[in-house]
Amino acid sequence: MSSSVLGLVRASHPEPAAAVTVVAGLLAWGVGHRPVGIAVVVLTVLASQLAVGWSNDLIDADRDAAVGRTDKPVASGLIGRRPLARAAVAAAVATPLVALLTGGAAALCVTLGLVSALLYNWPLKSTPVSVLPYAVSFGTLPAFVVLALPGAPAPPGWLVAAAACLGAGAHFANVLPDLADDARTGVRGLPHRLGAAGSRVAAAGLLLAATVILVVGPPGPPSWAGLSAVAAAVLVPAVGWYAGRTAARAGGRPVAAFRAVMLVALIDVVLLVANGRVV
Repeated sequence: MSSSVLGLVRASHPEPAAAVTVVAGLLAWGVGHRPVGIAVVVLTVLASQLAVGWSNDLIDADRDAAVGRTDKPVASGLIGRRPLARAAVAAAVATPLVALLTGGAAALCVTLGLVSALLYNWPLKSTPVSVLPYAVSFGTLPAFVVLALPGAPAPPGWLVAAAACLGAGAHFANVLPDLADDARTGVRGLPHRLGAAGSRVAAAGLLLAATVILVVGPPGPPSWAGLSAVAAAVLVPAVGWYAGRTAARAGGRPVAAFRAVMLVALIDVVLLVANGRVV
């Protein structure tokens, strides 16, 4: 693999990009999209994730270099800023164009989510409202998937609310490994103002709230699978934060907390698909 391609892959934030794309594909299948519709949803979400990841690494390149982040491809010289900027622009333009294949309402919704995420990268990342873009962008994801159905049905409010809570929780968990480096480079988002302990509490509470909403939101009584998902939303983050502390003591980056968020999101989507109670 050439250094440029490897640099693009690493700059895309591959783990969360893949996780969000897979979740979107599963949700598209669960709400009744045909194979072509699932493919369009997956390509749209993938393009938006690439645009956000690439622009994030481009904007943060100087900060990453200042704190010695050799795992970042721009800071380490694996890829230049100009090709990364071109790739980010191309992905950002492709997102609404591909989404238009499903209709104007869906394209508008996914564009809102993309713009919100880009505004997080700059300038909202260092402000007290840094959590807002995460809530908006995650909330628009299931809304886009539902609006992309034939007839553009209205997405259920409980589904959008649950996704927004999940996104907000992801923000607090995602920032935890970088609190010290961010402090050195002047980043002061909401998690930085709450501190590590406050961010852990916020992430845990929001993840639990998201799962509870998904369990009680659809019509009908909660299922045993739903109650099991609530238990997982309590247990999985706790295990993730313990694993993160162990990794930090060993000199690694404590990324397990964010991986726990992605696992809870996957559990929640599987629960929705299995119950068949989305739209």
